[in-house]
Amino acid sequence: MPRDSRRPARTADRRPSDRRGPDRRPAPDEERDLSAAPLYSPARVRDLLDRHGLKPTKSLGQNFLIDGNILRAIAEAGGAAPGVPVLEIGPGLGVLTREIASRGAQVTTLEKDERLRPVLAETLGGLDVQVVWGDALDFDYATLPAGTRVIANLPYYITGLLLSRFMRAPGIVSATVLVQKEVGQRLAARPGEENYGFLSAIAALYGSVQHVRDVPKGAFLPAPDVTSAVIRLDFDRTRPAPEPAFLSFVETALHHRRKTLRNNLRLTGMDGEAIDAALEAVGLRADVRAEDVSLGDLRDMAVKLGVIR
Repeated sequence: MPRDSRRPARTADRRPSDRRGPDRRPAPDEERDLSAAPLYSPARVRDLLDRHGLKPTKSLGQNFLIDGNILRAIAEAGGAAPGVPVLEIGPGLGVLTREIASRGAQVTTLEKDERLRPVLAETLGGLDVQVVWGDALDFDYATLPAGTRVIANLPYYITGLLLSRFMRAPGIVSATVLVQKEVGQRLAARPGEENYGFLSAIAALYGSVQHVRDVPKGAFLPAPDVTSAVIRLDFDRTRPAPEPAFLSFVETALHHRRKTLRNNLRLTGMDGEAIDAALEAVGLRADVRAEDVSLGDLRDMAVKLGVIR
């Protein structure tokens, strides 16, 4: 049965399955369709912050996206559509949340900053959105329903940790996220390319990466110190999940990506002769740099060295 798109925003303490009564303060103009009044301009954002006595908190990575074209591009690239379960991290003022919800998606959004309760009650009023209050690092992503899509402007200081959680959550099929441009380049890099490393490798192990678009500093309030990018990761849940031992091996192999693979493995205490034999068996030079080794060759090395079967 389709959900009523006119129900008020809801809040919870942890789990998205807990959809009991509302926990919010009513908005002044709740009968009005607030999704028709997006907060795209700096003046509107400043007015909202001023009325609620708020200032962006740098330690929480609060840079509010205010460019309507980019908001629409993120929601579109993320696959927000009627009935699709969407998870958002850090809604902030609710601008991207409103764009996603206005497309009919079933939105659960995680917010840590309790100061934003009255703001989100105002900006998300009239929309079918569940706000889960708490730290995104404490959330149990295994509870998400199958087919969940992550669409979010991620807090930059925990981007890597969150991406790792998304990759391992069986219900999440994709993540369309706004990240630092440098992180986006690392995610999309391939062996032999300048930005290739462990983050690139685990992204490839779980699926594929697509660069959607760059985002200039001026698209945020306040403007961040770095250029950003929208990246979409698609997770292939038909593949067996990578073995933890292999993930650890890959992390070790690429820890110093410009060093030789042999030296990186020797730093863990592996026997040098065993490494040399494995390199020869796989057809790799003894002086091959870690960043130039494909995932297939790394897996063969892990097998030869007895790390995995």
